[in-house]
This record gives sequence, structure tokens and C-alpha cells, in this order.
Amino acid sequence: MNRVITVRNLKHELAAPARVVFCESFSCRLRGLMFHARLHADDGLLLVGTQDSRLEAAIHMLFVPFDLSVFWINSHLIVVDKIIARGWRPAYTPKSAAMYILEVHPNRLGDYEIGDKVEFVIVE
Repeated sequence: MNRVITVRNLKHELAAPARVVFCESFSCRLRGLMFHARLHADDGLLLVGTQDSRLEAAIHMLFVPFDLSVFWINSHLIVVDKIIARGWRPAYTPKSAAMYILEVHPNRLGDYEIGDKVEFVIVE
């Protein structure tokens, strides 16, 4: 069973952070948000890698029929890149190496900025 967490922005407190699935298994990362009909404004995924890497942190949007706000976070929990990823696009790679990929609703692009420090909080 996957854990649900929030990703706190330690630089700017978010009034209502998204509740995201902590996605560390191979099958969860592989499936991601493919084939979902839509994404609610308060939902998302945190894809967990094994190390800081640009290649391992690359994503695709094939079979994802909606746009996403994507934030790449390194092992020091610093946001290193962010974009709006368009549905059905082949690939996106971060500008800097990252270990975590936060995928949330496109309206949440302003929740984090490059350089912000974050914290993962388990939802009880």
C-alpha cells in the first residue's frame, strides 16, 4: 500500500498542500498517472528515485491526457527545476539532477520555486 504525504514548502507555507501518493515501487513509478481520466486539484504523485540523476528523473507524458505541474527535487530536498508538462508529450528531463519528481495539478505551479526547501509529511 502506498503512503499518502504532503510536501511542505519550508520557505513559503502553503495554506492547503496537495495530498500525494509516495510512489517508490517500480510498478507505481512505471504506471504513474497514465490512463487516469483526470487529476483533482489536491491530488498527485511523488515519484521516488534511487539517487540524484537527470536521466533517472526524466518523465514521459504518453497516455497522460492532461497537463501537470512537475517539480524536480534533489536528495537535499531542494527544488531544482519545475515545468508545466503537457499531456501526450514524449519526454521531459530536469535541468539539474533530482531524486524526487512531484506531479500535481497544473494550477499548483506557484506552490514551489526553484531553490525552495521542502519536507515530506506523512498524512495520518
